Amino acid sequence: MRIFSILLLIFILGCDDNFQEIKNINSKDSFPVGETENLKLIYTDSAKVKAILYSSLNLDFTNQIFPYSEFPNGVEITFFDKENNQTIVKSDYAITYNNTNIVNLVGNVIINNYDGSELKTNQLYWDPEQEWLFSEEKFTFKNTDYDITAKRLDANRSFSIFNTGKLDGKVLVEDK
Repeated sequence: MRIFSILLLIFILGCDDNFQEIKNINSKDSFPVGETENLKLIYTDSAKVKAILYSSLNLDFTNQIFPYSEFPNGVEITFFDKENNQTIVKSDYAITYNNTNIVNLVGNVIINNYDGSELKTNQLYWDPEQEWLFSEEKFTFKNTDYDITAKRLDANRSFSIFNTGKLDGKVLVEDK
C-alpha cells in the first residue's frame, strides 16, 4: 500500500496541465499562411511611388476569421506627397487589419514630416483610406508653431486638422 501511495504521488506531481499547449499545437488557425523576411513593399499609383514599406519580418494571417498582417519587428514607411516630399513613420510593432484597413502602430511610434514636424507616441491607429490618425495614448508633437504633450489625438495626415485632449505645452497664437 505504501508503494502504491508513493507511485500515485509521483504520478500526480509529475503531470502538468498542458491542455492549452496541446490545443495550440493542433490549431491550424494559429499559424500564418505566409512569412516574409526583409520585406520592401513599394506602393504606386498611376506609375508614381506613393509609399515604401520596410520590415524585417511580416506574418500573413489572412487565414483567420478576421484577417490581418503582422509586423512583429516593426516597420518603417516612407510616404511621398504630390511634390515628392517625404514623411517617415516608424514603430516597433505594427498590425494591419484587412477587413477595416486600419493600421495599429505600437511602441516608439515616430512620425517625421517633411516640414520638420515630429509626432511621438507609444500607440497610434492610422486609417490610410481617410488619411486619418488617432490615439488615446499620450503623445508629443513639435513643429515651428507647437511644442505640446497631450493625451488623445485625432488628426489628418498633414496635421492641418488637429484635435486633442488634455494639452500641455507651447502653442504659437497669432494675434490679429
